[in-house]
Amino acid sequence: MTNLETETSDILKRIEETIDNRKDEYLEVLYKLLRVESISAQNNGIDEACIMLKEVMEDAGIETKVIPYKKNPFIYGEIIRDPKAFTLLIYGHYDVQPPDPIDEWVSPPFEPTIRDGKIYCRGVGDNKGQLMAQILAVKSYIDTVGNLPINIKFIFEGEEEIGSPNLASFVAENKELLKADLVYTSDGPKHDSGAPLVLLGVRGMTYIELTAKGAEWDNHSGNKGNIVPNPAWKIIDLLNTMRDSEGRILIEGFYDNIRGITKREEEIIRSLPFDKKNIASQIGYEDFDMEKEDYYRKLTLEPTFNIAGFTSGYGGEGSKTIIPSTAVLKMDIRLVVDQDPDDIYEKFSAHVKKYAPDIEVKKLAAMKPSRTSSNLEIVDVITNAVRKAFRQEPVLQPSMGGSLPDYVWTDVLETPSIIIPYANFDEANHSPNEKIGVEDFINGIKCTCHVIEEIASR
Repeated sequence: MTNLETETSDILKRIEETIDNRKDEYLEVLYKLLRVESISAQNNGIDEACIMLKEVMEDAGIETKVIPYKKNPFIYGEIIRDPKAFTLLIYGHYDVQPPDPIDEWVSPPFEPTIRDGKIYCRGVGDNKGQLMAQILAVKSYIDTVGNLPINIKFIFEGEEEIGSPNLASFVAENKELLKADLVYTSDGPKHDSGAPLVLLGVRGMTYIELTAKGAEWDNHSGNKGNIVPNPAWKIIDLLNTMRDSEGRILIEGFYDNIRGITKREEEIIRSLPFDKKNIASQIGYEDFDMEKEDYYRKLTLEPTFNIAGFTSGYGGEGSKTIIPSTAVLKMDIRLVVDQDPDDIYEKFSAHVKKYAPDIEVKKLAAMKPSRTSSNLEIVDVITNAVRKAFRQEPVLQPSMGGSLPDYVWTDVLETPSIIIPYANFDEANHSPNEKIGVEDFINGIKCTCHVIEEIASR
């Protein structure tokens, strides 16, 4: 028996036994929610998901209400043990990405199916499985012990997959309701090594669409070649003014305001595990060739300038000789603290106006970056809980590579925020065949129980 195993308290051993005995029951509860096609981008299944989640939360002993708001409702729940006790606010989202392309799914995207110990279904990792683990942890704790040792609040939204456009205003209007000592989120995948992750922030994002116009309609590429301008080349020429051959962004002021790395963050990066071959295998890119510090800096502490999609002309089978009339480029630009997405958008737009003023620029989404200090005591408390829960040393990372509306907690609610992903590294969220390991789901329930107990005993 390892030291980590001997640290598990009698209370937690009993709770974990409850969870193990209810494994099949808990999976069925998850399956019911997974079958609801709550796609925020298409406004599907939202009300059904709210009704179902409210029932599950109330069954767990959580006082719950659905709060209508500007678009999709928020679901709020609470168990207040003592107004003076530590309050943990748990955040998650019940909406999911569209399942497309459907023909790449091995099993139906909204029918949970187990293969090789993993549950395949849209939303199982992002975020219904991880959200449900939080609720079932509270149920398991109360059913085993009788009550909670801390206060817990829940806030679940239905717009995260469309950029959480109304979360910030909702939180700003409900600060007293949501007041807490820590915000706890489980979203995203674990470390590529399989180790649990403790994430202290996220990259932000601005999502931009460029539209270039040529003629009023597509033209014959021979009969009108060299006569009609090709809008795809307009966008390509513009992109070449934005980025040099080394990948550095040439937009004036793009790198302004980026917060410098602290000594503690440098120490964290040097201590992180790194397996080049495993990363190459996990991302499906055999030519991956970065060293550890460069990899983690680029992943967590540097902005990106990504072309997410480029559409123009004919892309079907065979050939069609045309000069397209329109070209559309979509970019997601990941940002780091303290870059502001609105500021970056304005600088981007000014660059386009200077070099290609006839190209239309549109902002589709924006999210601020966020960071919680690694020096806070609560970081050590949560890290210790995760260590005990998984019987494994967790990986502490200054930021995740992706984006969540974490700034709402650190900037608007002015509360520290920590993210602990429960899903496997290869969860394939946003892709066909999204999945979460059955044991990852069960261990996520256990981890939340450890977090509750560790906070109470701090």
